[in-house]
Amino acid sequence: MKAKGFVDYTEALDWLHGLLRFGQRPGLERMQWMLEQLDHPERRLAFVHVAGTNGKGSTCAYLTQMLMEAGYSVGSFTSPYLIEFRERIRYNGQFIPQADLVTLVNELKPLAEQCAATTEYGSPTEFEIITLIAILYFAKIARPAVVIWETGLGGRLDSTNVVLPLVSVITNVGMDHTDVLGTSLEAIAAEKAGIIKPGVPVVIGERQPEAVAVFQAKARSTRSSLYQIGRHFEVEQLEEQWGQQRIRYSSIHRRHEAEYTLAMNGRHQAANAAVALMTIDLLRNFYSFLLEEEEIVRGLQQTRWPGRLEIVSRRPLIVMDGAHNQESMEALAASIKQLLPAGARLHLLFSALKDKPLEKMAAALKPLEPQVTRVHVTTFDFPRAASLEQMKGAFLEGGWDTARIDPVSDWRAFLQTWQDAQHAEDWLVICGSLYFVSQVRAFFPIKAEEVGE
Repeated sequence: MKAKGFVDYTEALDWLHGLLRFGQRPGLERMQWMLEQLDHPERRLAFVHVAGTNGKGSTCAYLTQMLMEAGYSVGSFTSPYLIEFRERIRYNGQFIPQADLVTLVNELKPLAEQCAATTEYGSPTEFEIITLIAILYFAKIARPAVVIWETGLGGRLDSTNVVLPLVSVITNVGMDHTDVLGTSLEAIAAEKAGIIKPGVPVVIGERQPEAVAVFQAKARSTRSSLYQIGRHFEVEQLEEQWGQQRIRYSSIHRRHEAEYTLAMNGRHQAANAAVALMTIDLLRNFYSFLLEEEEIVRGLQQTRWPGRLEIVSRRPLIVMDGAHNQESMEALAASIKQLLPAGARLHLLFSALKDKPLEKMAAALKPLEPQVTRVHVTTFDFPRAASLEQMKGAFLEGGWDTARIDPVSDWRAFLQTWQDAQHAEDWLVICGSLYFVSQVRAFFPIKAEEVGE
């Protein structure tokens, strides 16, 4: 370490990643203490705060693209990243420059050490410092008109929950991260509802009554106007083909319904787009944001988000999807079933984290079994990755025929062989974990700069 701080980007990143040893420690005490020392830079920014079990990244991407099409400068903070760490912090779609990240790490490192040495709160975590880097970058350097601000985990105690947004957004609720957020939909919904602030409108894309009731109760207690899909706004999928779908959207803030084209597939993406559209409606009507209809049309049509039913090879056809819990597996299965041509042979390459509900994830894919030739289960280089034996056992427990399960010890060798062979009628869908998809995506010749375009 140099006396005057880090000069090299890799060196700064290594220090940042070194904070992983402090693990996940939900709570806002360290964030609030550090922001106080920094004179609360977050108060100089306009945020749209987005939480939810699934669909956060896609919803943020829709919002970002629509606002940019209308000429607004937009900061975005998302997680995790797929290829390049700097994906997480962007200004108008461009990654935070390495030099700016080094400068901000050097500014925050002494503060992190002071927090650890002089307060009862201990050292900040990696995610807390990344969140602070984003706040400082947007407040002091980029200065966007609005920041699309995605939670990391949960909401109530998440490091991002130190801002007062223009709108709070909750995409949905599912049974994920139950060890931290709770073991019931109501408990998890209560954690997500923690981002609802007094008097701030909230948009929710959840339809399950038990979760909706939690959001309604929280909104009443904070006197926040709540806008719920299926009640205050609605979406209908009109038609779908690979790389495109048409939807019909309506809301109480519009006189007429409208039709839009999306570049991303799946009914769940139609719902994500509707949540983003309702959020835009609120920004227009309550905060005087100016977005013309043609700008909204272009924004939706141009939105891409990597690792979501993403075609990474056309011959042979290879699709990647970041589905990584039971609900997202169900959505993936429904999308594949709708898009799979008659006569196509479907293969799955699957790997996941050992702390996920593996048997339920496998069972969620069971509706595809009649079309599946093989499920190629594998493992990958990650501390929390499930073993090959765990993956095979999960599919057996999930009700799959053992004859369809093919354990693959080396996924890279498998993919190389797959690309070299003749698979004109075969589909290969890669899924199970965003961390796995991240490693697989690096296998294909796709530039990191394309992520999120």
